[in-house]
Amino acid sequence: QVQLVESGGGLVQAGGSLRLSCATSGRTFSTDGMGWFRQAPGKEREFVAAFSWSVGSTSYADSVVGRFTISRDNAKNTVYLQMNSLKAEDTAVYYCAAGRTRAVVVGGTVDYWGQGSQVTVSS
Repeated sequence: QVQLVESGGGLVQAGGSLRLSCATSGRTFSTDGMGWFRQAPGKEREFVAAFSWSVGSTSYADSVVGRFTISRDNAKNTVYLQMNSLKAEDTAVYYCAAGRTRAVVVGGTVDYWGQGSQVTVSS
């Protein structure tokens, strides 16, 4: 019943910023983990960032630490991924993801996916 609708992708120059949004609906206590994954051309989908709705704990892939920030607006049931200092290597389709806990989402156990949002970083 969980639905994840993404927005905010686009084209940006290296060093620039973008913010992705993921509007959620139908989430329950059994879907406490939320995060973002990305898939670049020719590569497997990889973990980017995650958090726990109930606790607020966050996790980041080493490649984005210090540049990306995951956050949420509880009133709007919306998750954000603020991406700063973007690099060409960040070019990918970004997917919002929901799972049982933050930890299992980090490990790749995801129950629901957003539709994907293209982020293209030009160099």
